[in-house]
Amino acid sequence: MNAPAAGGADLTERPSIALYVSIGLVAGAVIALQIAIMRVFSVGSWAHFGSLVVSLAMLGFGLTSAVMCVSKSWFERHWRGLATTALMLFGPLAVGSNLLAQQYPFNAIFIVSDPVQKWRLALNFVLYLLPFLAGALFLGVVFLKAQRSFNRVYFADLAGSGACGLVTLGSMYLLRPDDMIVAPLVLWLCGSVLWFAAQHSMRNIMLVCIVAAAALGAHLGLPALTGIPKLAVSDYKGVAYARKFPDAKKVFESRSPFGFIEVYASSYLHFAPGLSDNAAFNLPQMPANAYLGLYIDGEGPSGIIRDLPKDQVAYFRYLPMFYPYVLKQNPDTFIAQFGGGISTSLAIASGSKTVTVAEGNRALLDAFRTDKTLMDFTGDILRKPNVSVVDYDGRLYVAGVRDRFDIIDLSLADSAGLSNPGGFAIVEKYAYTREAMVHYMQALKRDGILAVTLWNKEEPPKSILKLYATMAAAARRADSGDIADKFFVVSSYLSTATVLYKRDGFSGAEIDKLRSHTKAMSFDEIYSPGFTPDITDADQLLDDYRNQIFGSGAIDATVPNDPPPTEATAGDPPADLPPDMPIDPPPPETAKPSVLPATALGRLAWQALVKGTWPEIAQKYVFDTRILTNAQPYFAAYVKPQDLPRVTDRLELLQDEWGYLLIWATLGVACIAAMSLVLLPVIFGWRAIFSHYPGKTLTIVYFACLGLGYIMVEVGLIAHFILALGNATISASVLITGMLIFSGLGSFVSERVLPVARRVMPAVFLAIGLILIGYGLFIDRALDAVGALPYLARLGWCFALISVPAFLMGFPMPAAMTTLGRIGKDHMFVWAWGINGCFSVIGAALVPVLATSFGLATVLTVSGVAYLVAIPAFFAVLRPLQRERLA
Repeated sequence: MNAPAAGGADLTERPSIALYVSIGLVAGAVIALQIAIMRVFSVGSWAHFGSLVVSLAMLGFGLTSAVMCVSKSWFERHWRGLATTALMLFGPLAVGSNLLAQQYPFNAIFIVSDPVQKWRLALNFVLYLLPFLAGALFLGVVFLKAQRSFNRVYFADLAGSGACGLVTLGSMYLLRPDDMIVAPLVLWLCGSVLWFAAQHSMRNIMLVCIVAAAALGAHLGLPALTGIPKLAVSDYKGVAYARKFPDAKKVFESRSPFGFIEVYASSYLHFAPGLSDNAAFNLPQMPANAYLGLYIDGEGPSGIIRDLPKDQVAYFRYLPMFYPYVLKQNPDTFIAQFGGGISTSLAIASGSKTVTVAEGNRALLDAFRTDKTLMDFTGDILRKPNVSVVDYDGRLYVAGVRDRFDIIDLSLADSAGLSNPGGFAIVEKYAYTREAMVHYMQALKRDGILAVTLWNKEEPPKSILKLYATMAAAARRADSGDIADKFFVVSSYLSTATVLYKRDGFSGAEIDKLRSHTKAMSFDEIYSPGFTPDITDADQLLDDYRNQIFGSGAIDATVPNDPPPTEATAGDPPADLPPDMPIDPPPPETAKPSVLPATALGRLAWQALVKGTWPEIAQKYVFDTRILTNAQPYFAAYVKPQDLPRVTDRLELLQDEWGYLLIWATLGVACIAAMSLVLLPVIFGWRAIFSHYPGKTLTIVYFACLGLGYIMVEVGLIAHFILALGNATISASVLITGMLIFSGLGSFVSERVLPVARRVMPAVFLAIGLILIGYGLFIDRALDAVGALPYLARLGWCFALISVPAFLMGFPMPAAMTTLGRIGKDHMFVWAWGINGCFSVIGAALVPVLATSFGLATVLTVSGVAYLVAIPAFFAVLRPLQRERLA
């Protein structure tokens, strides 16, 4: 290994180990900053805005390379000073930008109606771009000087980023979200000290330590001294409401990769999802202070219900989750997601013989098992004698065990965000997919009941129609044959909807019991076997809903439909109840109101689903109602693609779709910004710089394919891996770490194939393409199987699944970049790095568009095709500079 040059480090041939480590730490600081910003936005506003800002901030790499390409000679002469300046600025810019951005937060709710919010969003983008520019400048000048040893420097960059990603994941146990900026600061300081130590510059070591101390002091001290927030939480986040209650008291807090969990107590908290209005009339006394509010990353509340005394357990009967217990006495019950524990408490109070509870968030289980306040409030619910706990997702548990249950309850799992304007539009909801529903249905005893309760607060209806269609499709897959007698569906307007599925079908007596209970609760019957509502006005109803969005009129307040037939009378008891639950008389008989449009639409939907005519109805409905599958697990993308141009002047009607619409806007902005940066060197120097470079057009295609393909694999597999790992943060950390480390190893090995690149690299590209296309077709099945294993085994298998493609994907970039450096295409070397970065931004924005429109399998297929397209382009990269000059 060459010794360092006098007065500084040698990057020309073989940098020292200290330089490799310093490069890895600084690159890791950039990754850590991305994760920190995403955590800030996830807790403070909405997660997809964090992804937007980070994706656009990555344009800093493209901007840096474009400028360096035009002024390469100047950057080569001043590279040491530029690297030093970039390192000195990264920490202060990270802290300063974050603090300033929190003083000018934007509110997604008013992003359409208030022009100021657009300027605030733009300001946030510019602020968070600044530290990434500093990081990109440092890495850019390092790559520029290390052209001949690029593969080894690139290995340090990737491996360091991956390892630091794990460090950042671990730091989530120690740091609150508002202090996550400390993680990249520490990594940056360590990397900077090593860098300057390799240059034997004690002066710069002392200076960067002083700068780091000042930056950390500003982050920790300024908010305390001035009262400015380190993390501004939107007034429209659930936790913001709780904090403003006069008697609000935080009774629990924990931080981990599984989320920032807060629990508040207040007399103003009345969660009671879907509670019948009749409870207030019939119960002698409503439970006082019955709920605590559970918030994860600021979202909620999920209700934590108090351990009610026996004389108050009748309260549970007025919740929609009680429906299966109308028919089942002393059942074996499975709760698919614990959440705040309401369904579990109800199952125990309703006389369940056994209660099996699943929960994928281990931090949540730890809270209920170890925190005295929560244990006392809930009566130590998870340690009840008949309760057993499964510490991973319920859908994974029922897919891998032989246990069968009388009742499976899936109530409000991961669905709170469905009612949040602009929130969670592109978050995977695997608990509700067709495949998950099939597993639930097959885990029932022959006479068992699956009960699914979902928020139903949208008008016009959106997510609930997707649930209806998904459950009908799952029933046909689980048990072939007629499904007409297997469902009973009820709802309450702008509250919740509950779907009951019974494997062997509901008998006449069971239907009578359920109808009597529905009448006593004053819920709306949507579907039951034998119920045939009047649907003669179906076309008018569908037209009215379309006109409500795209026309000038409004939908009628009511639509005349005949009320559901019932043989029950006002005096009939609602159901057979456990002995501890007193039976209250139903409310006095009143005149039947006209049926609301949403109720009429639900009835129309179920009639069509049962008869198999739903595709025709769905085609006419204003919103997209495609079923959820493991390939498309999204309660999102309700606006049909062909209608997108028609909604730009009426966004105020689609507040809950802004997250989805934003991904299209992000894609457009990313394409415009990226292409502008790609073309910048063309505008300023195409003839002077590139006129004698052979194969320049295909070289652009090559690096565009690499940037597009790699990031799409990374982002697409993060969504896939949630299937097995059950948590987005864990999935992202495992995937990013695995991709970067294994790709880094591939980069390191790639130097060995350079002499035979013409023969080896086409085979590498072909293998990558075929593996990715194969993963698109089959990986969801593999991950379903992996998800039933112990957690450490799941982590190991996920790393194994990514290892081979990631290792091979580490070859193309360093092989081409090292070749460009060695054959003298210096300007193309710098520009290629920027092209790769710009198309990475486009790819990151393209993934959610493809996933919601065509499915996650399409994302991996497109990635595979991108690597196949790169095969002919690779030979253009290899064309030597001398050929053009001799010609």
